[in-house]
Amino acid sequence: MSEKTTHFGFQTVDESEKQSKVRGVFDSVASKYDVMNDAMSGGLHRTWKRFAVDQLQLRKGEKVLDLASGTGDLIRLMKPEVGDSGTVIHTDINAAMLTEGRNALIDRGVLAPSAQCNAEALPFPDHSFDAVTIAFGLRNVTRKERALTEMRRVLKVGGRALVLEFSKPNALLKAPYDWYSFNVLPKLGAKIAGDASSYQYLAESIRMHPSQDELKAMFETAGFARVEYFNLTGGIVAVHRGYRLAK
Repeated sequence: MSEKTTHFGFQTVDESEKQSKVRGVFDSVASKYDVMNDAMSGGLHRTWKRFAVDQLQLRKGEKVLDLASGTGDLIRLMKPEVGDSGTVIHTDINAAMLTEGRNALIDRGVLAPSAQCNAEALPFPDHSFDAVTIAFGLRNVTRKERALTEMRRVLKVGGRALVLEFSKPNALLKAPYDWYSFNVLPKLGAKIAGDASSYQYLAESIRMHPSQDELKAMFETAGFARVEYFNLTGGIVAVHRGYRLAK
């Protein structure tokens, strides 16, 4: 047993256990992942993802690494922007999600190389990418600071990292958002995905994720410069962006 512990939702678990527990969640929900995203956000996740990609200001020919790609929503938005001369790499630590995403991309005629990998130990050389993204995946990473350091490592000088993640809503939204998260989400999960507990974990993991300012500080500790964030839907989600400006 490791002496280090971490959070799995509201549970405290050994760091060595979290990855397998998260894998169980996504193995369970992979086939219904897109349907649930639409149901629980009322389709808003599509607007959030479009806004996030717009903040990258991608150019033709650029090379992008998308972490925790899931079913490939960000890739479908980014690939047209980098064009045929550019590349967007589709990755996930979870084999079931990777398969769902690869199939979804092929069905839509989007060509993107796929790789199963851990955000904490990326199998790519230093200075490989113009941009690195992760949408709704960072909160599931055991050692977030290590993932951010890896994201910076694989970026070229001048490259940018972007995280889209659930965050801390404003005071006006907090009470109704909490009620919705703990009363409605698990019921939707049970009805649509046949799995209430995974969506209970989702609600809990959001509460354990760093706040907007805490995550900004983590970016800066990892060596990113010009770090800023954008609150969406009253802070229910936030987009963080930082640049690698030095070797």
